[in-house]
Amino acid sequence: MRPIDYVVKLIIITVFISGPIIKAQEKNKDSLTTTWELLKYDGVSAFGGLKKTYSQPIRWQKDDFLTAGAIVTGTAVLYIFDDEANEWFRNQEDDVPMFIQDFGWYYGSPQNNYAVNGAVYLYGLFTRNEKVRRTGVLMISAATTAGIIQSILKTAVGRARPKEGAGKGDFKPFSSEPNYHSFPSGHTILSFTTAYALSKQFENPFVKAGILGVGLIPPASRLWEGAHWFTDVGLSLALSVLVVDSIDNYLKRERDYGKNEIEGISWNFQVGLGRIGITGRF
Repeated sequence: MRPIDYVVKLIIITVFISGPIIKAQEKNKDSLTTTWELLKYDGVSAFGGLKKTYSQPIRWQKDDFLTAGAIVTGTAVLYIFDDEANEWFRNQEDDVPMFIQDFGWYYGSPQNNYAVNGAVYLYGLFTRNEKVRRTGVLMISAATTAGIIQSILKTAVGRARPKEGAGKGDFKPFSSEPNYHSFPSGHTILSFTTAYALSKQFENPFVKAGILGVGLIPPASRLWEGAHWFTDVGLSLALSVLVVDSIDNYLKRERDYGKNEIEGISWNFQVGLGRIGITGRF
């Protein structure tokens, strides 16, 4: 299947699963506001989220330092098992259906990821729906913020990819060789940032789990291919969560997108004579 086919399908899927958000929210109350004014407001919001995240460390409190310490400690623990984890994941590659492997690659690629994020945002912009617009702003701002961080770290750290044949401790800082850009994982950061940002808009745990599960396919595919070590993926997941939460809190506190509460999806289990089923109400 051609890459463009995946992009189109990803956009359709994303807009479809965004439907519950769209139906649950009111449209922008100020009908006199032009689309251009909304676009400018959202641009400021996205950039403000980026600035807030980058400046956050200077305002860290005790709990923030404890969180950072836990992430560093967790990464160090994963490092111990990098070789064993790499061997295990590489042995699974032949058993993974090709369409899942392809999905992992295309969904985590920057151009496809931004196509999905852009589709959500533009839908909210042109339907003048505050909550969908906010979701799109969160997804785009978080992907950009985390993407810049991972691009800088990849070059600065210069860690060898597993498939290079070098060990987990082989580093060439500031190397221009792609095979020494393993840490962290760009595919993981982009895919999981988008999935986590979208999942926060739902209260139903099954919906959340489904969205997050899709977001974990690209990280797994990179491990199957030997493109990243387990620590690369683990740190990338943690980074994605921190960035999304930081920008989400900024949008709640400092930007006006109406009520922050989003109506969840209710599920009813129905049993009757000769029938059994589950009905979802959006």
